[in-house]
Amino acid sequence: MRGDNGRMAGSGERARHWRYAELPDVDLLRARYIRKTFVRHTHEHFVIAAIADGVEVFHHRGSDVSAGAGALALVNPDTPHTGRAGVPEGWRYGALYPSPDVVAAIAAETTTLRGTPGFVSPVLDDPYTVRLVHQVLRAADEGNALAADTLLRVAVTRLLRLNGGPLPQRRTRTAGTRIAARARAVLEERMAGPPTLERLATDLGTSPFALLRAFRDAYGMPPHTWLTDARIRRARLLLDAGTTPAEAAVAVGFTDQPHLNRHFARIVGVPPGAYQRERTRADQRKNVQDAG
Repeated sequence: MRGDNGRMAGSGERARHWRYAELPDVDLLRARYIRKTFVRHTHEHFVIAAIADGVEVFHHRGSDVSAGAGALALVNPDTPHTGRAGVPEGWRYGALYPSPDVVAAIAAETTTLRGTPGFVSPVLDDPYTVRLVHQVLRAADEGNALAADTLLRVAVTRLLRLNGGPLPQRRTRTAGTRIAARARAVLEERMAGPPTLERLATDLGTSPFALLRAFRDAYGMPPHTWLTDARIRRARLLLDAGTTPAEAAVAVGFTDQPHLNRHFARIVGVPPGAYQRERTRADQRKNVQDAG
């Protein structure tokens, strides 16, 4: 349960996930988590999480890594990862989620990186950039567009110079990757009523375990985990467009809103109602500014 002030009732946890109209294609998060766990998931955007205190542990590319106070947790788009507290008191952090286009534009202007830019290491100890990230969030909170935009660009440029490199090119398409891609297309199309693993494998002319292995190799998670992640992505789009959480839950294939609430909070970090309220407030502020 979440209170109107952003606190998770009775837990000592709090989180706010929002957007600032003057930073297009960038999501913002400020949170304190103690017992919170993020299940394996991906983001379409980059994750730049600046740890203020405590420790976050997250599984990334086959191993657990830790980010403590003064460090940044950095995740490239579409990279499966988890998240949990690394110490009993949890962790407090602020995060920026810039789109690949935003990062690519900054990289093209301020670095010599070639190819699609990304982060090389998932953890970087750099208290200076941690402060920059929190300053971006503060400027967005205060409606200081010039400061928010400037500090965002400075932070991303610094991270790319310290820890940037071209993202790996996609692997050569094998028979397994082609089957995984076809399975993904079926699950996207039939999100609200997906087939069983056996039926999906049969329709694709393979066996269940061969499909499972190929899907994990291609996307870093089994089909059912990927499907939950994809449902939350689509639910976010529906909530952004004004669909109610209850309607969004049914549209993406959850049995009811409580199931959406549970999965949404375990991936996004806040419940869908709180997420949508922040989006609505942002739209209202932008409409008032445009009218003025």
